[in-house]
Amino acid sequence: MRFTKMNGAGNDFIILDNMDRHIPADRFPEIARVLCRRRLSVGADGLMAVEPAVQGGDFRMLFYNADGSQGEMCGNGARCICRYGFEHGLAGETQIVESPSGPVQGHRIDKRNYRIRLTDPTVTRLSCPVDACGQTWSCAYVELGDPGLPHCAVFYPGLADCTAGQLRELGCALRWNQAFPKGANVNFYDIIQPDHIRLLTYERGVEDFTYACGTGTGSTVLALTLLGKVSGQNVAVTSPGGTLYVTVEYAGNQTNLWLTGPTNLVCEGEALDDDLLESKEKKHGCYGKI
Repeated sequence: MRFTKMNGAGNDFIILDNMDRHIPADRFPEIARVLCRRRLSVGADGLMAVEPAVQGGDFRMLFYNADGSQGEMCGNGARCICRYGFEHGLAGETQIVESPSGPVQGHRIDKRNYRIRLTDPTVTRLSCPVDACGQTWSCAYVELGDPGLPHCAVFYPGLADCTAGQLRELGCALRWNQAFPKGANVNFYDIIQPDHIRLLTYERGVEDFTYACGTGTGSTVLALTLLGKVSGQNVAVTSPGGTLYVTVEYAGNQTNLWLTGPTNLVCEGEALDDDLLESKEKKHGCYGKI
């Protein structure tokens, strides 16, 4: 199985080109679960399939978390997929990528840096207190796109001095909290200085902290902008994998969230994972490459 591996600020993905290969959609959850396993396979936070557009865009992206669940959208993944689309002749320097939660507009800045317009905010609750781990936490809640990708933003002063291990229990408790019927990606943030925040995200589907989260970055900056804590103009967001930038623009009743940051092309190759090939043989009674 031919694949490309990329990352955006450390948020890493396996990309499968399904423009002509015609891998059936019901196989992607299993492929994601097998190939995304750290140490046991290629390893990644998620898997993306590139497919022909169905709604007038340049092409379509399907996103699957490492646990095989389908995601509504992925911000860092979308930036990577825009670079993939440009470098493989699927789109120009400005492109429209279809996603399950709505179209994503992408712009090439240079070879490695891409800017995307995240899907529209559809739910915004700036005050959403949540009880977890014996304490009430002051959260904001944002959903991007339709169906909405859920994020909660949690103020956590002194975040720079905390490790993922120290926050993992709380991150898991908030991610599964009954206050969030769909679950939530949990974004712990601290304000470093004006228009510069630190962020650490516990992601659904990965069920752990990731090096960066593009939609989490955008959702958190949107909430902080509406709360008057940042300007919303080129706000720097530093995560373990690097720094992303978010600008919030208002056009009538529409809110535009622009996410800018680096992409990294890691490798291209062929996955020869025995677990995946044996599973295919058992289910379909056929052999060979996918």
